[in-house]
Amino acid sequence: MSDKVQQGTLFEMKNDSQTGPVTCLGMTFENDESRRAYFTEELRKKLPELKNIDGFPIGEDRSILALSDPPYYTACPNPWILDIINDWVTQKPPKPEGYHYHREPFAADVSEGKNDPIYNAHSYHTKVPHKAIMRYILHYTDPGDIVYDGFCGTGMTGVAAQLCGDRNVVMGLGYQVKPDGTILKEETNEEGKTVWLPFSKLGERRAVLNDLSPAATFIANNYNTPINKELFEQETKRILFEVEKECSWMYETRHSDGHLGVINYTVWSDVFVCPECTHEVIFWDVAVDKEVGSVRDKFPCPNCDVILTKRGMERAWVSKYDIVLKDTVRQAKQVPVLINYTINRKRVEKAPDASDLELIERIEKITIPYWIPNDRLIFGQETRRNDPIGITHVHQFYSIRNLYTFSVFYAKSPAWLKWILTGSIQRGSKQHQIAITRIGGSKEKEGGATAGHRRGTLYIPSNQIEMNAFNLMSDRSKSIKKALFSTVNKNILISTSSSTIYNENMSEVYDYLFFDPPFGSNIAYSELNSIQESWLGVTTNQKNEAIEDKSQKKSLQDYHALMRECFMSANSMLKPGRWMTVEFSNTSAAVWNVIQSALQEAGFIVANVSALDKKRGGLNAIIGTTAVKQDLAISAYKPNGGFEERFSKEAETHEGVWDFVRTHLKYLPIIKLETGTAKFLTIIERDPRILYDQVVAYYVRKGYPVPISSQEFQAGLSQRFPVRDGMYFLPEQVVEYDRKKMVSGELVLSSLFVCDENSAIQWLRQQLLKKPQTRQDLHLEYMREIQHISKHELLPELDVLLEQNFLQYEVNSPVPSQIHTYLSSDFKDLRKLTKDDFTLKIKAKDRWYVPDPNKQADLEKLREKSLLREFEAYRDGMVSNRKKLKQFRTEAIRAGFKKAWSEKDYQTIVTIGERLPENVLQEDDKLLMYYDNAQIRLGL
Repeated sequence: MSDKVQQGTLFEMKNDSQTGPVTCLGMTFENDESRRAYFTEELRKKLPELKNIDGFPIGEDRSILALSDPPYYTACPNPWILDIINDWVTQKPPKPEGYHYHREPFAADVSEGKNDPIYNAHSYHTKVPHKAIMRYILHYTDPGDIVYDGFCGTGMTGVAAQLCGDRNVVMGLGYQVKPDGTILKEETNEEGKTVWLPFSKLGERRAVLNDLSPAATFIANNYNTPINKELFEQETKRILFEVEKECSWMYETRHSDGHLGVINYTVWSDVFVCPECTHEVIFWDVAVDKEVGSVRDKFPCPNCDVILTKRGMERAWVSKYDIVLKDTVRQAKQVPVLINYTINRKRVEKAPDASDLELIERIEKITIPYWIPNDRLIFGQETRRNDPIGITHVHQFYSIRNLYTFSVFYAKSPAWLKWILTGSIQRGSKQHQIAITRIGGSKEKEGGATAGHRRGTLYIPSNQIEMNAFNLMSDRSKSIKKALFSTVNKNILISTSSSTIYNENMSEVYDYLFFDPPFGSNIAYSELNSIQESWLGVTTNQKNEAIEDKSQKKSLQDYHALMRECFMSANSMLKPGRWMTVEFSNTSAAVWNVIQSALQEAGFIVANVSALDKKRGGLNAIIGTTAVKQDLAISAYKPNGGFEERFSKEAETHEGVWDFVRTHLKYLPIIKLETGTAKFLTIIERDPRILYDQVVAYYVRKGYPVPISSQEFQAGLSQRFPVRDGMYFLPEQVVEYDRKKMVSGELVLSSLFVCDENSAIQWLRQQLLKKPQTRQDLHLEYMREIQHISKHELLPELDVLLEQNFLQYEVNSPVPSQIHTYLSSDFKDLRKLTKDDFTLKIKAKDRWYVPDPNKQADLEKLREKSLLREFEAYRDGMVSNRKKLKQFRTEAIRAGFKKAWSEKDYQTIVTIGERLPENVLQEDDKLLMYYDNAQIRLGL
């Protein structure tokens, strides 16, 4: 690592070969191997007790110990986390006198590509690029701070934390770094000029990484462990040489001149049976259009010419002896149809000849003399999807020659080199599909191997590629070598356990949290990881896996409960006043609401949501009709201890409300720029309605009645806080907003997706804040915006929304300032305007505008009465009708729930909640909040 600002280290190596004395937890060892041996034995003693902890993986003790590198990494719950954190804390750089931690939320959108050696060293189902995470860590932390990632995956948060000490990498993010380590970012000053302002310091951060999956933490450990490049290359070459010597004969084929070439890959095709003539049909021969480069939906039988489809044919089957199971199995028939090989440094293709078929037959009969995984695939939608074609065990995902080659490498490799294997076995399996390229194209006969496997699934295609396993591991070793970064520190701790674990001894120890959790039913991690984990000998304990999954009988409610537990544990470990970033990727509104609800129930308050573009999605993100092209980064904070203490005393008073608002405003961004421009975006979190929603949510989660009405809140807000562009600020914040807006000069409305009455009101508010408008001005665009209104939503007419939420200028009334300002822009001569009231009044007639806060409060009162009347009608109608409500005004249900909560009428909330469509309740965060908390109060 070049030009780093180093911190004190818990673990010091005297040389890069890791052979000198090392110190760990106050003990000195002769070398790193001695340290590992000592703590491995200690871990062995602790295993019986650790097995009682949630998330303890499934595997024999010897396998867990073989994978672990204690105390820094354990393939089970790590018992040394607190000890090492305490040591890290003593080594933190001292803070200047009077230091007070404060950060605004990271409100800028982040875009980082995945074309990076570190990112590409090892694949995983979902990964946030480490450079994106670096931006968050640099913003929220100081050198030596401790970051926690409870769903670490491949450990990119740990990589990011360490690379915050690399000057070149930090500068590669577009920042400047001064000689003393001060990091500066580009800003625009009052004169509109570009200036560089300090915002962080160069220096490694420490990280604690946790994941339920042993495969994930194994990969994370390898990413974050100091490895000498020369030693890595030396050992890799030695082992690969031995593998090649033993296995190369299985990847040989004869060229037309009789010389031997090396097979790069073999294409295998499914075989079907024609329903008309019962002749076998090789799918590759009949379905692949090599001229166009695609697979036909319909094709003729080569024997009887009847038109066929894949769905209309039965498979051909073979019975074969399984050398691993030592039993005869029945599997769908596949045959080799194409061999791509290299001879004299040129890639050539041919159809398999007699010698190739003879070689394959000979390989099928050999006995593999090394250990290989032969586990029955675990129960699940993905893991059992191939049962119908006879793929039931882990080893059956591989051809015999690839299985043999992988097993040789596994047997001869130390644990720290086995991530070459885990990084290769997926592409070396039968999941690898061929990318059919048009003959005569620019990539003729080269593109076939590039398709890889379908992400997020264990699908085995009808045309598949059997890659050369030796070449895969050789290429993977080169990729990993490029990704290795030099560090002599052990700044990363890794544990394999459930993030739901609560440890009272770990209270308020972390400075920042970055979570990229599972999202609903998007990905079945434990199923997809089960093949890699079978090779490692330790598999995921699914009990606390936070997903929505039919095979595990986990509903959205189960997912909600598990995520709430995870966030509650995280909240207890985060210092007061500090931040958590949650990366979110899901097209489901219900899952989005579950995440937000779980965060709030755990004690976090959401301050900002921004885009996080990873440049590439999985299969669903690429082709799905409702695909999310960008992930979202949720910025949430834990209220500081002072506020919590004050709130416990002031909760049932108005002062408690305003104390909350003052505290919350401190955590909101003052400005937010449109991506790629200097234009200001409106900050929706500073809107009075959203602020009131936050107040209500906080009080309900705490179990208190809300002591202030919406009308009182609207009026009190304007009396206590300055407002700009419909947004409320603290006095010291509004100065900065005014100054920076003066430079920018342009406000851009944040985009709103209109899906219900509340968002429709917000959209209208945005339009009328720009300028007062007539109903006719608004109507056409409004009709376009409401095309996506939910089917259950009984949306009032535009006239009703305007009358209940905005004011209209009347000709005989004084001209409101908003109208006057707007109409003034229509006249070059303002003096003429002031003399011509008639022209002004005619132009102003029928224009709607956003009222001042006092009048807004009156409107709120009238609107609430109207909503409550509708709610009472729904409630009364349910006495005689037990059916679920099909269409209703959601705002009326929200208003009724709020009133019922204030009156402690929890039964009404639960009764009506049960009559709402399930998807509506789950997809509306406010309704779900009242319903869940009412159930708790009733003990349901």
